[in-house]
Amino acid sequence: MLIGELSEKTGVSRRALRYYEEQDLLVPERACNGYRVYSGDAPLIVAQIQGLYAAGLDSDAIRQYLPCARGRTPDLEMCAELRAHLSDRAAELGTQVETITRQREAILAHLS
Repeated sequence: MLIGELSEKTGVSRRALRYYEEQDLLVPERACNGYRVYSGDAPLIVAQIQGLYAAGLDSDAIRQYLPCARGRTPDLEMCAELRAHLSDRAAELGTQVETITRQREAILAHLS
């Protein structure tokens, strides 16, 4: 399937698909005319990439852990390294939430 077809099937822009390719997250074949040709499982891989981005993983982490993804949501096969990465990321997010909450409270105090 060509990039336009994949974009239509997934609802992901061509630009984002090219970005996924630049990040080595999605690897199409190249036709003799240079066009990208995606495999039949590309829509699933795109859904997995988007799910992992939505969970707050960056491109490096997604590249590393995409092989652990199963299904469209995706579900992740937990290995010790992935569990540690996700735990660290959850802790980082918790710290950010605390900081944002303090900032919000300070702003509200000024407004009252």
